Amino acid sequence: MQHAQLILPAPAKLNLMLHILGRRADGYHELQTLFQFLDHGDELGFAVREDGAIRLHTEIPGVPHDSNLIVRTARRLQQQSGCRLGADIWLDKRLPMGGGIGGGSSDAATTLLALDHLWRLGWSEDRLAALGLALGADVPVFVRGRAAFAEGVGERLQPVELEESWFLVVAPQVTVSTAEIFSDPELTRNTPAITVRSLLAGDGRNDCQAVVERRYPEVRNALNWLNKFVPARMTGTGACVFGSFPNRDDADKVARQLPVTMPGFVAQGRNRSMLHRKLETLAQGVNA
Repeated sequence: MQHAQLILPAPAKLNLMLHILGRRADGYHELQTLFQFLDHGDELGFAVREDGAIRLHTEIPGVPHDSNLIVRTARRLQQQSGCRLGADIWLDKRLPMGGGIGGGSSDAATTLLALDHLWRLGWSEDRLAALGLALGADVPVFVRGRAAFAEGVGERLQPVELEESWFLVVAPQVTVSTAEIFSDPELTRNTPAITVRSLLAGDGRNDCQAVVERRYPEVRNALNWLNKFVPARMTGTGACVFGSFPNRDDADKVARQLPVTMPGFVAQGRNRSMLHRKLETLAQGVNA
């Protein structure tokens, strides 16, 4: 990343709960979920190109360059904005793929915000979020950068203030297919809608968890292990699972006992994304 003009984080998120209310006529599911960011994630570097080319210089095994969501995001923004500039992009991939902690969606949102800044497009947050939704249901929450209660397919966002707990996130060594989980006939699809108030009082679960536990013993084993210390829950459609701790020391103590087959990390929940904190710092530097 030594040639990057701008280096930005792409933070992880947790779904602290995920309810499925029903299936819509278009095949998507009506959801209620609670997003909070973590102070841990991928990191991306960007530099402007004058020739209009989009080049991701980091190879991701099994993902062709032109299929990578980062590349597709940059090209979509280029097309929609009519911008003739291009970008060199580097990725330090720290989040597991298919983990339910938003790695790909977060990378896409960071790409949108970084290139809006470097190409001086001046797009509004609403416009960037709308473009992001076409790339993935979770992209808008990363574009907006605030902990939120989400409804619809996850695009209707209501900012919330949550306790910024410490979490131990365990990443079972398996990639869970979101499409596979949402098409499972045994998936709960009739959970009654709840209000933000009852949610913040502690209601909530993950309706996908039982299906994933049945299909992926690695996830079930991770939940069983973490449940010995704190109540454990899966995020999104998995595979990552998490438990909440009152302080970092307690989380670290349990993290040190993780089996070698279960990698994990400790991070603090954040109501304001680390990406937006960094962009705000940059903006203050420019205006100073």
